[in-house]
Formats: sequence, C-alpha cells, structure tokens
Amino acid sequence: QVQLVESGGGSVPSGGSLRLSCLVSGYTYLPYYMGWFRQAPGKEREGVAALDRDGGVVYADSVKDRFTISQDNAKNTTYLQMNSLKPEDTAMYYCAERTRIIPRQKQLSPNKYDRWGQGTQVTVSS
Repeated sequence: QVQLVESGGGSVPSGGSLRLSCLVSGYTYLPYYMGWFRQAPGKEREGVAALDRDGGVVYADSVKDRFTISQDNAKNTTYLQMNSLKPEDTAMYYCAERTRIIPRQKQLSPNKYDRWGQGTQVTVSS
C-alpha cells in the first residue's frame, strides 16, 4: 500500500529553521513529481515547492530563496528545508506525489497531485 508520511514539523520563533521530511513507501513505480503544500486555517491549500524526477524545481514566490526542496532516492525521502521562517509560514504542511507530466505552471496546483500524506504542523511565532 502506498504511503506518504511527513515529519519534522514543530514550533519555532520567527527567523528560525525547520526541515520537513516525506518518506514514501509501497511504490512499484517512481513518482514523476514530489510536492510540498501548506494550508493555514481558513485558507485554501497552496503549493510551496515541487521537484520532478529530472531534478527540476519550482517554488512559490512567497518562499523563494528561503525554502529548498530536495530528494534522497536511496532513502525514498523528499525534504523541505525552511529557513528564515515567518509567522505567515504557519500552516499544516503536506507532501504529495504525481506520476504524470504536467506543464511547469501547474506543478504547484494541489488538484494535480494524486496521493497525499497526513501533514505535519509548522508554527512560527513572532
């Protein structure tokens, strides 16, 4: 059974850092995209970063130059390194996967992703 399990969330002060992990198991194929998304209370889920199988990356403007997505294929794990965190980064963070190719401008669209983890909470205090 395919599973995505996030970890690494927590509470940090503004300016702090966290690294989220997404462990993928149960696959018989390699996902083409791995993405990180977030949802704050009362807001829609939004794309944060996505990584494709060839190493291409895309970031939301709000996190560019602060967040880095990466992949360790040997560990079946996707990471999201988050630096210079701000209170507005507070949200539940989810990882997700997609197996088919889509245009770059769609790679941060939550409705394009097939399977999701359960989420990990990130809270940034001012």
